Amino acid sequence: MQLEKTLTNLLGKEIKDATNFEIYLALQKLVKEMVNSKPDIKKDKKLYYISAEFLIGKLLSNNLINLGIYKDLRGLLENNGKSLAEIEEIENEPSLGNGGLGRLAACFLDSIATLGLNGDGVGLNYHFGLFKQEYKNNKQYEEKNDWITPNSWLKPTDISFEVPFKDLTVKSKLYDIDIVGYKNGVNSLRLFDIETIDESVVKKGIDFDQTNIEKVLTLFLYPDDSTKEGQLLRIYQQYFMVSNAAQLIILEEKQKGHNLRKLHKHVAIQINDTHPTLVIPELIRLLSKEGIEMKESIKIVTKTCAYTNHTILSEALEKWPYEYLEQVCPHLMPIIEALDAVVNSKHKKENVQIIDEDRKVHMARIDMHYSHSINGVAALHTEILKNSELKPFYKLYPEKFNNKTNGITFRRWLMHANYDLAQWLDSMIGTGWHDNANELQKLLYFHNDYNALEAIDIIKQNNKKKLITYIKERENVDIDPNSIFCIQIKRMHEYKRQQMNALYVIYKYLEIKNGNIPVRPITCIFGGKAAPAYTTAKNVIHLLKCLQDLIENDPVVSKHLKVVMVTNYNVSYAEKLIPACEVSEQISLASKEASGTGNMKFMLNGAITLGTIDGANVEIREQVGDENIFTFGESSNQVINHYNNHDYVAKHYYEKANIKRLVDFITDPSLVKYGDLKALTDLQNELINKDWFMTFLDLEAYINTKEYVFSRYEDRLSWRKMMCVNIAKAGFFSSDRTILDYNKEIWNLDE
Repeated sequence: MQLEKTLTNLLGKEIKDATNFEIYLALQKLVKEMVNSKPDIKKDKKLYYISAEFLIGKLLSNNLINLGIYKDLRGLLENNGKSLAEIEEIENEPSLGNGGLGRLAACFLDSIATLGLNGDGVGLNYHFGLFKQEYKNNKQYEEKNDWITPNSWLKPTDISFEVPFKDLTVKSKLYDIDIVGYKNGVNSLRLFDIETIDESVVKKGIDFDQTNIEKVLTLFLYPDDSTKEGQLLRIYQQYFMVSNAAQLIILEEKQKGHNLRKLHKHVAIQINDTHPTLVIPELIRLLSKEGIEMKESIKIVTKTCAYTNHTILSEALEKWPYEYLEQVCPHLMPIIEALDAVVNSKHKKENVQIIDEDRKVHMARIDMHYSHSINGVAALHTEILKNSELKPFYKLYPEKFNNKTNGITFRRWLMHANYDLAQWLDSMIGTGWHDNANELQKLLYFHNDYNALEAIDIIKQNNKKKLITYIKERENVDIDPNSIFCIQIKRMHEYKRQQMNALYVIYKYLEIKNGNIPVRPITCIFGGKAAPAYTTAKNVIHLLKCLQDLIENDPVVSKHLKVVMVTNYNVSYAEKLIPACEVSEQISLASKEASGTGNMKFMLNGAITLGTIDGANVEIREQVGDENIFTFGESSNQVINHYNNHDYVAKHYYEKANIKRLVDFITDPSLVKYGDLKALTDLQNELINKDWFMTFLDLEAYINTKEYVFSRYEDRLSWRKMMCVNIAKAGFFSSDRTILDYNKEIWNLDE
């Protein structure tokens, strides 16, 4: 009754008489009041988690869950003829991230606050984020993503700093977003912006003058770096982010009366991938300005900073031309030179130098030399770092290397995304799993309980129906609820091998055309954005969209096969897709996916993984056992050997008849009529003549395994048991566990 009275007072009218928008504003006000009454988490030592991305998703429901009123409020609204799900649609999703890197950072902030640790995220307040994805003529087009409204969750502060560049000095403005812990206190996501930003400079699509730094600095996440101007803008962004972060750290340390010479006793800095690397020389510069000699400043910063490596892909191990850095932040170059000189005095090998023979400055090498911890994000990934990709540094600093397997905020991905399953779990195993995800293992008691297994399956079927309605509204596509839902949703990238999945679709299309009808209809759902300048990834989207149209317009095949490439995939879409998924497609080339976190969300919601032995798939298999996951393909060691020996030749695989007919179909006239011949031909040629991420290597194994998955699906009792085990064993992948590990072994925030 108190909740109803409070909400009615905020609305100024009865709940049943209010519009959804009025209720949304009232709920936002209620949340803010409740958050303001909760204590900030304050302890002597504080973490600053610096990241270019924080993919936080919509915040209303997550805050309601963490404040402990979600269930009651949802019921209250239903009793008044209102739907919380519909009210949530009003909220714009903050466009502050893209893929797993940003979603992980968001999960970590949630768990840090939930565990009562003193830690803030630090990043940039992108006005248009990555971009809003639209399709025209079956191709991706990018539009600006206006997400900031007067009723966003951003809170302006009175904190600002001057950030010096070579040719100008800009003034920042800090905005905060409250991060509410589950039944705990409050931390902040601290987002820096620039006072002179001008959204009007973006006229069409996402094109703008990248050289007008004062007006465009915080407009977009990851501006197109295919040009020098774009690369310079990225450096401007990165330096702006870390200079503000470093100045904020020193300001707060002075306010607390701490001795900057003992910075590491009071501060932990986590560098999330290489984007925030310049915080190391910037913090050294600022400490030197405070009167601390450079040699001591270097030691202080090294003991304070820790580095997370998220990928072995060279594009993410950033290296910038020396002259570009000099053009943006020349005052850092003497420090970077000094850091390089220290390395050079100790180690003569070229592959560990910060500044290489081409005058490129390696960000990851700065991180590894001048931080006290280097961690990978899954057991396999960390071993690859130690034994292959970062082996020279592991030889130098074996004590620095450690693994922190990624995790997810399981409360959001069950209590919100899959409310019915969460309620059922509460009724079966109690609510202890809300605080301790390991308690999900109690579900194993019901592994052979027919009624329990049937209940899990009924919830899954209902989630499929909800997704069908959602997709019909947004994509105008009809899906058969009796089909099996295979879902691959992630950033579009060749190493994630959406193109291999597309070749399977072609295989199945041709099989059906030849009269080989599947026992059950198959629905293949894709979602993801391709970087604007990543032509091959955009061509894969084009292929998928063309296949979608081809199949939709074939009266025979469309009864048995469906392809859906959803529009503008984001966290909100994921919250609908993941609970409905039955086969979780995790098919990256072994050794290339550092971890993955979508794989964890899928298993938590009862999907069965179809994947390569890569990233956290390895640990999922360890948790659920070989009998509850479907794996295929060559191992990471085999793949690494192919790269080292240069013995993978795509054309040789292409010449195999089973593969050739699939690849040739990419430019078949029946498909080309729905698309662009040049784009499809370019993709075909890329696969035949290059195929850097070895699509063909595992293609036949993938097809065979997928067909086996479909046969196993028909044994409903066996499949339900697999669902049960996957849900029960997902607790290991809680981000609470990950953060406890970070704190115990790297941050030591409780000291």
